[in-house]
Formats: sequence, C-alpha cells, structure tokens
Amino acid sequence: MGYMASGKSTVGKLLARQLGVDFIDLDEYIEAEEKKSIKTIFLEKGEIYFRKLEHQMLTKVLDEKSSLVLSTGGGTPCYGNNMQTILEHADHSVYLQLPIPELVDRISREKEQRPLVRNIADADLPEFIGKHLFERIPYYSLATHVVDCGGKNVEAVVKEIEKQLF
Repeated sequence: MGYMASGKSTVGKLLARQLGVDFIDLDEYIEAEEKKSIKTIFLEKGEIYFRKLEHQMLTKVLDEKSSLVLSTGGGTPCYGNNMQTILEHADHSVYLQLPIPELVDRISREKEQRPLVRNIADADLPEFIGKHLFERIPYYSLATHVVDCGGKNVEAVVKEIEKQLF
C-alpha cells in the first residue's frame, strides 16, 4: 500500500515473481470485473460508489486467495474498514513510503490517469499531495511493515521488503 505513484504495482509484480506467488493489482481487478476503467467509474458513478465497490472487491480477493501479493489503490486502506480487513486477512502489509517531492515528480508525469489529481495545476500538486498524505498516513502506518522507498530503485525496494518479511 502507499500513496498514488509510490510504485505499488511495479514493486508488487517483482516481489510476487521473487516469492513465486500470484500478483493482483486491485485497480486492474476492479476494472476487469466492472469492464470499465477506474477513471470511467469515477466519472459515471462518483467516488462514493467506487469506494464501496473497492471494499467489495478487496474482501473478495482476500477471501479467495490465500497466497498473493496485492497492490491496493492509494486510497484503499483509508476508506470504510478496509485497513482492518487487510490486517485481518493478510500475514503482512507493506507501506511504500516516498518523500513528497518524489511523489510530485511521478504524479505530475501521469496526471491524466489519476482522477483525483487530473484537474490540479502542477504548481498546486505539492500542497495537495502533502495535505492528502497527511490524512492518509494514519492508515498507511498501521501496515505491519514500512519501507522507505526514497531514491531507491525497484530492485532495492523489493530486497528491503524481503528482508523485513523473512
């Protein structure tokens, strides 16, 4: 878990491959189940609908799979009782922590794919991300592992996670 653009999917895929388990990106799973993009779901039905759907899909994945690496959406742990659900169903949860400047850099390059920031001016991104992250950190910090990803490549982050898991 972690903020948008923190590398959850990229790190998750490599970690799953290293561990020899399945990888599921929750956003991709939702898109496949709904046959619509997250962006379209947000536009057509709004965030409240999406968050309810997200909780249903999170619970479904965690109930059906016993061994996997799951990449959640950036907001997943922060809504409803999702964090509690994760902690009850998962042996490990990992928060990929990145400094705000790195998040701003990554997010500014992919704003179109990110419904929550698409209409925010680049100059306003640091403040938005800082405030948003401040609201989400209490949830992210409940993860059983926190990995500082600042300035690290994917391989280094995966090695750090493996060290914490074993």
